[in-house]
Amino acid sequence: MQPKPKTWSLTTEETNLPSPPLEMNRQIIERVEDYKFLGNIIGNKNKMNVGVAHSEVNPNTRVMNSRGIWLTYALGVGMLHIVLLSIPFFSVPVVWTLTNIIHNFGMYVFMHAVKGTPFETPDQGKARLLTHWEQLDYGVQFTSSRKFFTISPIILYFLASFYTKYDTTHFVINTASLLSVLIPKLPQLHGVRIFGINKY
Repeated sequence: MQPKPKTWSLTTEETNLPSPPLEMNRQIIERVEDYKFLGNIIGNKNKMNVGVAHSEVNPNTRVMNSRGIWLTYALGVGMLHIVLLSIPFFSVPVVWTLTNIIHNFGMYVFMHAVKGTPFETPDQGKARLLTHWEQLDYGVQFTSSRKFFTISPIILYFLASFYTKYDTTHFVINTASLLSVLIPKLPQLHGVRIFGINKY
């Protein structure tokens, strides 16, 4: 017959630790109950979580991945084009070139010129020196949103070139406009300020 293994147990006298007061035990139990209650509310998919904060340190990094943002962007470009078409003294080639130029100017300003974030972030000013394009997806290259915002001006450029019938003047203007938004998107220019322009 084998001897029974000895089990060790420490009492409060052996550890010299006082047992927690009864009031502290009550507070701990109440907190656990509160957490269970909150867990039930959060776990319930049928109820709306009003006031639940996002978990992003910098919301600018994920805003272009938000639900419906790509559709809203495409509808905005379409609406711009329709508004320009409704102006009677603009021809179709001029409208396509203007749509391309206005779109690319807006994209350049909002994605490649303006720096910082409109949100208060706890990153100690790291986002202050980065453009929106550099903040997008935490600077990770070739993500789906970066690909979308790189391909969309190219598609608009092809449409503008086609509808202007490859006229030399329109072609040069549209090409320069396209390059103004494609070159800053290159991974090699991430964080680079040419001649110190827009450094601060």
